[in-house]
Amino acid sequence: MTTDSGAISDVAETSTPMSRAWRDPRFSPANLFRSYGGLIAIALLAYALLVWAPGELTPFRLGNLGKYCCWAIAAVGIGLAWGRGGMLVMGQGVFFGLGGYIMAMHMKLEATGPGEVPDFMSLYGDGTMPFWWEPFRNGAFTMVAIIVLPALISFLLGYAILKRGVKGAYFAILTQALAVAFSTLLIATIKQTGGFNGLNSFSSFFGQKLNKSTKQDIYLMAAGALIICLLIVWQLYRSRFGELLVATRDAEARVRFLGYDPANTKLIAFVLAAVMASVGGALFTPLVGIISPSNVDAAASIMLLAGVALGGRSTLMGPALGAIAVGYGQSTLSETYPTSWTYFQGALFIVVMLFLPGGLASLWTKLKGLMPTRSPLDRRPVSAALAVGAEAAK
Repeated sequence: MTTDSGAISDVAETSTPMSRAWRDPRFSPANLFRSYGGLIAIALLAYALLVWAPGELTPFRLGNLGKYCCWAIAAVGIGLAWGRGGMLVMGQGVFFGLGGYIMAMHMKLEATGPGEVPDFMSLYGDGTMPFWWEPFRNGAFTMVAIIVLPALISFLLGYAILKRGVKGAYFAILTQALAVAFSTLLIATIKQTGGFNGLNSFSSFFGQKLNKSTKQDIYLMAAGALIICLLIVWQLYRSRFGELLVATRDAEARVRFLGYDPANTKLIAFVLAAVMASVGGALFTPLVGIISPSNVDAAASIMLLAGVALGGRSTLMGPALGAIAVGYGQSTLSETYPTSWTYFQGALFIVVMLFLPGGLASLWTKLKGLMPTRSPLDRRPVSAALAVGAEAAK
């Protein structure tokens, strides 16, 4: 029995326009997932945070998840600066604290009423309020300050550090020193910032009484802000700036040779990371009900870094998911093992750093590398396979 190989080949090549488009390498599932996989992941996270969680979790667990989202917002910025920009920012607690204290100042002034001063100022001082507190009575000014103030401070600090070519371990030490100095300053200025106890005892949030309903709304704001930050970073990673940032991380001298100033590229990423941290801190304060030096010191900054490292610092979703995982692990383990939970957390980080330097996000790549690959004959087009079969049947 003979078979017309040409007819079989013609049949194999004949298909509908839709199937031809699907076989087009530009429209293959792998290419589509590579181009829009991040967007799909963001959509799934948005559904989990904005739809599933409010309907399934108790108010207490929802509040905890909101706290993790605030840390995740800061972690997304760290992923941009560290994972893509190569800047080990160990002082993001400074900007997280700036946003948190700005929001706390407004909430304290809102609770006291017009012309009154916060309660701790009468307790620790002479009952007079510093002049720089007064503008934060205004809600609009507070919202602008949460963005502008950390952006300005990070720009000045980044310009002074990055323009001098400071990088690597020196950059990390300087940023961590800033976090230590900031927390020390807060503790020392007890009459103006509440000292070690921080600012607490809030009763309202932009005119709304703080209750379960209001805190759920704040949670939705935190989850929404996290999704927005992820979308911004997703677009940046796909843009020319994202490519330039990675090139600056990997070959700074070559980027300078091509006519770009690496310091300017790093500075933009550093400022964006600071603003994201400030937004996270501003939403953290009403959710938790307190902001204190312990939330902004070097230990807090390192915890944010640990979440980014755990999830995968150079990936899109890794920093956010890692920060949420670290927050959840901290809460869960501390409830079950109140005296030894830190050992479990430390052991997890050691295992990840030893076997998954790229974070949990690199686990799939490693597993895929262990899978047996198909031979070249298995990857031939269908039409070629049919033609070979026809020749063999003759």
